[in-house]
Amino acid sequence: MPAAIGLRAHSGWAALVAVAGSPESPVVLDRRRIEIADRSIPGSVQPYHAAQELGLGRAEKFLERCEDAARSLAQHALRKAIDSLDGGHQVVACGILLGSGRPALSLDATLASHAAIHTAEGELFRKVLVYASGQCNVPCRGVREKELFACAAAEFQMTTAKLQIRLAEIGKCLGPPWRQDEKYAALAGWLALRPGKV
Repeated sequence: MPAAIGLRAHSGWAALVAVAGSPESPVVLDRRRIEIADRSIPGSVQPYHAAQELGLGRAEKFLERCEDAARSLAQHALRKAIDSLDGGHQVVACGILLGSGRPALSLDATLASHAAIHTAEGELFRKVLVYASGQCNVPCRGVREKELFACAAAEFQMTTAKLQIRLAEIGKCLGPPWRQDEKYAALAGWLALRPGKV
């Protein structure tokens, strides 16, 4: 049975939900929090905030180190989640929620703006998840978070209100945790499973 993994990134971690079926006939196979920042590197959870204090040359090296470590952690966590699914399911797609901010054109410009720092951190952690998906040979589909429900409503031919009710019902059957993170990640996963959409 084809399955997908949905991901919603945060600073240093992500919500991961493995799904099969669709919101109309849902199967939630797994849900977990994965760590994607190496906490042995001080500042790695909010690396651009930490880099702001270092000066441009040191900041660039620090960010490269954080990203390399995050890639390794993301790849390991995604592989572990895929391998933990029972043999009746094959992960064929990955869905990831994207931000809507525009990254600054240079590191110097990023570090000069608090808003750009937040955007850059979100992009870094989403980027390592997309990288991990590729390393696991799983195609990845991104959907902007602010467009998630409109996109899903159109593709599943359900109203946004009905989709929200359906997600709440799924959570009641599963039990906690079933917060916004899990709902959104699951929906991104189900969208990634749509034929020809990856």
